[in-house]
Order: sequence, then C-alpha cells, then structure tokens
Amino acid sequence: MIAVILGTRPDIIKMSPIIRSCEKNGVDYFVLHTGQHYSYEMDRVFFEELGLPAPDFNLDVGSKSHAEQTGLIMTGIEKILKKERPDVVLVQGDTNTALAGTLAASKCYVREGSSQPIDVGHVEAGLRSFDRSMPEEVNRIVADHLSRYLFAPTEKAREYLCREGIPDEKIFVTGNTIVDAVRETLFLSKKRADTLRDLGLSCDSYFLVTLHRQENVDNKQRLKGILDGLAQIHERAGMLLVFPIHPRTERMITSFGLKLKGFQIIKPLGFLDFLQLESHARLVLTDSGGVQEETCILNVPCVTIRDSTERPETVDVGANIIAGVDPVSIIEAADRMLTCSRSWKNPFGDGKTGDRIIKILTPM
Repeated sequence: MIAVILGTRPDIIKMSPIIRSCEKNGVDYFVLHTGQHYSYEMDRVFFEELGLPAPDFNLDVGSKSHAEQTGLIMTGIEKILKKERPDVVLVQGDTNTALAGTLAASKCYVREGSSQPIDVGHVEAGLRSFDRSMPEEVNRIVADHLSRYLFAPTEKAREYLCREGIPDEKIFVTGNTIVDAVRETLFLSKKRADTLRDLGLSCDSYFLVTLHRQENVDNKQRLKGILDGLAQIHERAGMLLVFPIHPRTERMITSFGLKLKGFQIIKPLGFLDFLQLESHARLVLTDSGGVQEETCILNVPCVTIRDSTERPETVDVGANIIAGVDPVSIIEAADRMLTCSRSWKNPFGDGKTGDRIIKILTPM
C-alpha cells in the first residue's frame, strides 16, 4: 500500500498525476492531507478542479509556527501510519508536510513488532538553492537523506544528491510531475475557465505577480522595496500587474500600511484559473518555485524575486532570471525578460512522471 501525504497547493497539483496513476493501475493507496494550507481557495478547490477523490484523512493542522506545525503534523501522521501500515510513504517537495511525513514514516514500522521502517519516496528530490536560511532548503535536505526512493526531476538534481553521498541506486531521474499536471489540466482549463474575460484582460496585456515567501513578505523594508519595484515596472511598461494575493501577503501589507500602485488585486485562484492567467501573461514575476517551473513549461518569461533558486534549469534554458529583491535589479530583470525569445525547451520531462514513479514502486 502507498500513502500519499500532501498538505499544500503545490503538493496537490504535483501529486495529482501519481494519484491518477494509482487509480488507473489499480494500486492500493490512500491520501493523507495535513491541512497545511487551510482555506477553500488554497486547497479544497484544487481537489475539485483536478477531479481527484477527497482525501481519506485530513489533519486540519492550519497555520502555525514552523516548529508547532511540523510537530502537530508528525503526531497526526504517526497515528494514521500505525493504523494503516503502508509499505511506502510518498512526500513531495520542501514543505513542513514533507519534512513531518518523512520523519514520522522513518520512525514507524511496516508491521507491529517489525524492525523495518516504512520506506519513504521523495517526489522532486535533489533540488537545492544552497541557502539554508530558507526553511524549505532544510526540509528538502532532510527528506532526501532519509528517503529510500529519491525521484529526481533532472540530471542536475541527481548530481546534487550524489555529491552529498546518497547512493546512486536510491536515485531515479523521473522528470517532474508538474509537466504531467500542467498538460493534463491546461486542456481542461481552456474548456471550463474563461478567466481573462471575467477579469477584463486580454492575452499578453498584463503581468502576473505572486508573492508569498516568508523572507519576502514578513520584512517591511524588503516587501516595500519589492512592491516599489513592481510599481515602477507598471509605470515603465504601461501594463497592469494582476496579483492573486496570498492571505499571508495581504495580511502583512495591511499590517505594514503599505500602498499598492498599478495592481489589480484578486483573490487566490484555483489551478484551472491560475493556469489561464499564467499561460496568457506577457511576463510573470514571482517568488514561487512551482511558478518558475510552470512558466518554463508554458513558454512564458519569468522573473524570480529571490536571491537564489532551486530550479536552476529554468535559468539555464533562458526561461527565468533571478532578480533578487532590490527594486532596480527587479526592473532590469523585467526589461531583459521582456525581450527574450520564448523558444526554450522544457527541461522537466515528457509528462509521464506519475506513471514512471508508480511503476518503480510497484514492479510487475
């Protein structure tokens, strides 16, 4: 039996091809949702839009400090694993859910009285920003070093894992499930969603902005500088900044008393609507790792508002530039990406990653 553990928007999206593959191939599995993302817009809508079965278990942990949230998730997962006794647990990415799921599984056993821990499979293994001030970097490193199966999206990710001494036989270069998810969902989104019309937008007439990372939005001066830089980009290009605002970011902007100029603020979107906005944007400015991948796959130029990235492949192919958080640097990066070609090749695989992972875990 496979336990699929998820807890955030990116988890749901990136685990969806694995869940579909389990369904298609008759694999025994269950889904455990930690509730790390805790609003309808941030999680449940994704299950509905992606046509996924409701989670078998939901811990409803919600927003907490890193330590408290991770501890509560571990406690809840441990109880379920001891009851269900799966053979392998799958975690995804770099969240507190991935960290807690990995730690809990590593301390549980496949059978009562057994000394064999439950195997962990890390989906999207081997990503590195080389910045341990980011909580996500710590989470992904721990998950990688405790996992039995490391599903690396690219050869570069495999290389990073090998450098850290992880045995090659544990590493499988599978591609990234985000390619599967984008391809599966883009056609559906075009049939079901007309987001641009609803927002009064047209193709290539706007820039799309996302901001949510703690290091960017919890620091007043840093957040003010980012917003000022984005406002200047709006003035220079004359294009609207469409901003599906994350609850945390909205809360901090209000708390700091900051002003927004040139933005069309909208509520968080489901994946179908967000794909529509991404695929038709002239440029995307973001601090999200997943959005860097999605824009690369969609051939939409991206500016990353961070000092580092764990997706260097997007930069290598010319789809993305790391701007940092200085307003001048953000403006210069936007100018460069607005003149770039959109002819790069997607580096994240062929869209068959979910099936590939399930085949590795359930060989005939």
